[in-house]
Amino acid sequence: MNIALIGATGFVGSAILPELLDRGHQVTVLARTPSKLAPQSGLRVVAADVLDTAQVAQAVAGHDAVISAYNPGWGEPKIYELFLQGSQAIVSGMKQAGVKRLLVVGGAGSLFVAPGLQLVDTPEFPAQYKQGALAARELLDQLKAETALDWSFISPPIGLAPGARSGKYRLGTDDLLSGQGDQPAGISVPDLAVAIVDEIEQPRHVKRRFTAAN
Repeated sequence: MNIALIGATGFVGSAILPELLDRGHQVTVLARTPSKLAPQSGLRVVAADVLDTAQVAQAVAGHDAVISAYNPGWGEPKIYELFLQGSQAIVSGMKQAGVKRLLVVGGAGSLFVAPGLQLVDTPEFPAQYKQGALAARELLDQLKAETALDWSFISPPIGLAPGARSGKYRLGTDDLLSGQGDQPAGISVPDLAVAIVDEIEQPRHVKRRFTAAN
């Protein structure tokens, strides 16, 4: 497949890229600074600002799908505004380019920990991640009303961390997955990338949110 990837140098995106390339996909990375990515077989890097709808449309045209791991950065004071602005530009750019398949990497904050209670609304949720989590939840709500795109939204579990690629994971939908005992589940970033690319290759959550954990 021809896949456009946004956020390829980030925490999750940097694991998605090799997973796509190792499976033989042709990948176009949208990057503000293309020089950050070394040349590789199957990889094309284009300069594009994801806040600019026209630049997104030009870069993603002709692709089978777009994977967005866009994140302005947890230390960015305007993360809420920029996350939504960039995400909306991605959606609008895809529509202009006629690309229908979108997979968004969101956060754990919008997962439910009890009936009617999402993780981001609990007192224990870390303040430094709250604005980004609220923005991701807002984007999920916007996508639920989206009819033109075949979107999927993946929420990692709480314990998303570096680690080995086992190639194994279990799936959930809107609820936070549990691990051993009363501990929340986790997943390695490479295994989250496996779940993401599996969903692109064999869609099971079109117009739905899902989660994955080891």
